[in-house]
Amino acid sequence: MASARTRVFAVLGDPVGHSLSPAMHNAAFRVLGLDATYVALRCGPDEVPTLMRVLARQGGGGNVTVPHKAAAARAVTRPSGLVSRLGACNTFWGDGQEIAGDNTDVAGVLAALEWLGVPEGPWLVLGTGGSAHAVAAAALAAGARLAVRSRDADRARDFQAWATDLGVAPASPGECVACINATPLGLGDDDPQPVSLDDVPSARVALDLVYRPGETPWVRACRARGLRAADGREMLVAQGAAAFERWFPATRAPVDAMRAAVHGHLG
Repeated sequence: MASARTRVFAVLGDPVGHSLSPAMHNAAFRVLGLDATYVALRCGPDEVPTLMRVLARQGGGGNVTVPHKAAAARAVTRPSGLVSRLGACNTFWGDGQEIAGDNTDVAGVLAALEWLGVPEGPWLVLGTGGSAHAVAAAALAAGARLAVRSRDADRARDFQAWATDLGVAPASPGECVACINATPLGLGDDDPQPVSLDDVPSARVALDLVYRPGETPWVRACRARGLRAADGREMLVAQGAAAFERWFPATRAPVDAMRAAVHGHLG
């Protein structure tokens, strides 16, 4: 039973009804006996700073998903180095009078690609939003060159220039061994696939940051072509565990319980 002492956490986004963050984090709170709860809040970009401030000042915090990660980065008053470099924040919490923020998506991308066994070589990222910025930072950490695809040529060019300034060397899509979908394509039943596999002939690994029951059509298509492919559930768990340990720094995240909650909903 929630009380006035219960710490409240939330995922902020639009859409947000599909998010399994509430199920994952509430499972973690239950197994550890923490007086905390986690909810999903659909909101617009102008509402993000107010919601973050209210949650943080009450001793809680949360996560931010599409399309509000840039708005969240502007709202935090004590950003991590990653947030400052990427201009994207997916995790926030209260620290005294400050709203602290970090980007745990980077750790999530690296963990998911490690689980898939990504070979050495360049990566292709699909999209240019907050998740794509995390992919670029992960590529920098892994020493991988990066290509970018977007439906908007100007956004793709600007993102490639930004990634190069970050320190990530450019690549061409045709030479990429890993392909990462950082767009929302796949959430809807009628969404087109984020990229044709004919355009990435060297790809050996495909990571879709979208997750849904039964996996996304793109993951199934990649696997049918012989690629090692996975949806975003392992990234969700890895970034969620890292976020949990920002909120409860003296407590180790119960990763097994979090993973079980996610897999229980996705099958």
